Amino acid sequence: MVKPVPSGSRIIESPIGAREEVFPLPVTERFLAELVTDLFETYWERLIFGPLIEGAAYEIRAPRQPSKIGLMDGYLTIFFGRTHFHLCIGDNKGSPSAPTPPALRRHRRTRRAEFYRGLNVSSEPVTWGFRLFNGAGEQQMTVLFPNPFIGDDDEILDLPDWSRLAMWEDVLRRYTGREPDGRDRLARGFKCG
Repeated sequence: MVKPVPSGSRIIESPIGAREEVFPLPVTERFLAELVTDLFETYWERLIFGPLIEGAAYEIRAPRQPSKIGLMDGYLTIFFGRTHFHLCIGDNKGSPSAPTPPALRRHRRTRRAEFYRGLNVSSEPVTWGFRLFNGAGEQQMTVLFPNPFIGDDDEILDLPDWSRLAMWEDVLRRYTGREPDGRDRLARGFKCG
């Protein structure tokens, strides 16, 4: 396992005006390959993933545990049988007969990786996740972690289920060295829209 990377968090405003606390992560191929592999091998049943971009939100659940995870020419590929996806997390060189142009290599590769907490108007965490952005600042993928306010069938829970923060606390501790700070249990509910 890669060594945890202590990271300071910072509050940002998303393009839609929502406040988020982000925990920057290294963008080395080794670190990202280990983290993404760990998430999909360990937590595949609990993950919701896909790009979340203006105008589209892909909230995909893995159909089964990955049958194979491979890394080739900078691309990490997660296979679930016939269904699979690719993430460019390293240097994509192409082939000797068709090398990838330098500008395209920079565009494709992950430039920003972060854990994040979405905050409500009182600055209390109400969503938790991990996301990757390419060299052009475009989102490659978001992984939504289990939410104590939302059940497995996307229903709003009457009472928070704080056990649903276990994944967030585990990966934050193992990959950043941060212990839970108590802030994750401040909010009392979640509102959509």
